[in-house]
Amino acid sequence: MHDRTAHSPASRPLIVALCGSIRHWDALAEANLYETVAGRIVLAPGCNLKQSHPLWEDPARAVQLKQQLDDLHRRKIDLADEVLIVNPGGYTGDSTCSEIDYAPSLGKPIRYTHSEDAGEDTRG
Repeated sequence: MHDRTAHSPASRPLIVALCGSIRHWDALAEANLYETVAGRIVLAPGCNLKQSHPLWEDPARAVQLKQQLDDLHRRKIDLADEVLIVNPGGYTGDSTCSEIDYAPSLGKPIRYTHSEDAGEDTRG
């Protein structure tokens, strides 16, 4: 794990990509808050497709948009120095599992907000 929370003007803060199920939107927002306060640049999901919105009210558009957003999120992982999996209760959905497989293929370290066994908060 990198420790670039303190940095000189010539360096940049650590970039963290948040990954997790959109069903835990509030937990993603909380993790974003903690990571930002810790001095990290946060790349996070930007849309909650589980909440109604005119941009994805058409079911066909919603399917297309989901694919676009999944690809966009992989590009965020590409840019990140590390990945933080937001997994309350140890839960990870299919998209998050795919991201967990993808990040190490790029050499990205992964942290979890909660241990997978007990749902313990391991945010750091």
